Amino acid sequence: MQLYNQSKRKKEEFIPVTPGKVKIYACGPTVYNYFHIGNARAFIFFDVLRRYFEYRGYDVTYVQNITDIDDKIIAQAIEEQTSFEDIASKYIQAFLDDSQALGIKPPTHQPKATDVMPEIINLINALVEKGNAYEVNGDVYFDTASLPEYGSLSGKKTEDQMPGARVEENLQKRNPADFTLWKRSKPGEPFWQSPWGEGRPGWHTECVVMSRKYLGETFDIHGGGIDLIFPHHENELAQALALTGKPLANYWMHNGFLNIEGEKMSKSLNNFFNARDILEHHSPEAIRFFFLSKHYRSPIDFNREIIEESERAVENFYSSLKSIGFVENSIVEDNSMSQAEQDFIAAMDDDINSAKAIAVLFDLNRQIRNEQLPRTQREQAALMLVKLGRVLGFFQNLESILQDSVPDLSKQLMELILAYRAQARAKKDWAVSDRIRDDLAALGIEIKDTPEGCTWSIKSRH
Repeated sequence: MQLYNQSKRKKEEFIPVTPGKVKIYACGPTVYNYFHIGNARAFIFFDVLRRYFEYRGYDVTYVQNITDIDDKIIAQAIEEQTSFEDIASKYIQAFLDDSQALGIKPPTHQPKATDVMPEIINLINALVEKGNAYEVNGDVYFDTASLPEYGSLSGKKTEDQMPGARVEENLQKRNPADFTLWKRSKPGEPFWQSPWGEGRPGWHTECVVMSRKYLGETFDIHGGGIDLIFPHHENELAQALALTGKPLANYWMHNGFLNIEGEKMSKSLNNFFNARDILEHHSPEAIRFFFLSKHYRSPIDFNREIIEESERAVENFYSSLKSIGFVENSIVEDNSMSQAEQDFIAAMDDDINSAKAIAVLFDLNRQIRNEQLPRTQREQAALMLVKLGRVLGFFQNLESILQDSVPDLSKQLMELILAYRAQARAKKDWAVSDRIRDDLAALGIEIKDTPEGCTWSIKSRH
């Protein structure tokens, strides 16, 4: 398996720290609002990465943090005239609900920053004692000049980081690139007691502590959106290197940007969408399909036309399964579709190329639709479609979606009706053919004539 490793700027063979086990840390939400559709891309991708490792037989430990203390949370609490705890609690629950709605599996561990405050203070204190951090008036900063490796992940050098848009001007710092480990609290702000007075931790330190607590000093994969490479992930790595001389993770993976109608998503452009806004209009699987139809490192453009195409693609999968009366437990896999599975694995082993993997699903779908093929072959194609689709997070509620809305209508009766219709069409009796189609449509049964033959499905919303 080849994965693109940001720390090396190239694809590398994946070799786990412990054979047969994979430890993954992916940055979760800062809970001051509903997470946006760009965040959803990251959450869905790392869900798929975790699912694929499990499919390949690995024992996966997946950690996703929740940042529940932050300047943005405090600002939102002031705006809503409530406590930061209430804001965090409100949006944590929203995050969990929306993640479930998107079909994202709960992580193995999901720690909150406020749960590990003693460990955070201990880590900062260790950096101070080693000479990699310094305190000024109750604030503690990481001394980037003390770490020669600083900038190795992002490729940015400390001398290039002058005060500006991404580097805060702060006269207390020794260097512009130095970043905050502990921040002195202002009057009225939440705080914790520390050797440097009342304050709260910096974001970069929170993640270092939570990942190390559950995954160890060096784990396999650290991930998040491409916007986190600098400064967040760079600063996480710096603290780990300063503490132990070892990298925090062996592989750093990042998904690409999401644009809206060709423009960067921004509240000022009025094109900012929360995930739950999109879920009101589109199925979770269509959203998942949309993201996975592009390679995770590529930028992707979100527009209504493309998401509608994704909706139709997913509906087509279900329609195909319905057309042969698919019942999962009634079919025994016979390895006739092993080539399809090998092609799927080859795609996913090439840096999780989900776009090529989806192409395999489309090929299986065509086989299901092809009435010229033996029924056993079509059933095996359907079984493999479901098996591989689930690796990508599809077909999670398959049984309920495939249930007939007309329970007294047997598959055998439908086959008989369609046989009569086929006879009428063969005799060019279009009136009878159309009448059968229209009468079935009135019952909620959709008939489609394709080059491969006639298919039917019961309309349902998934």
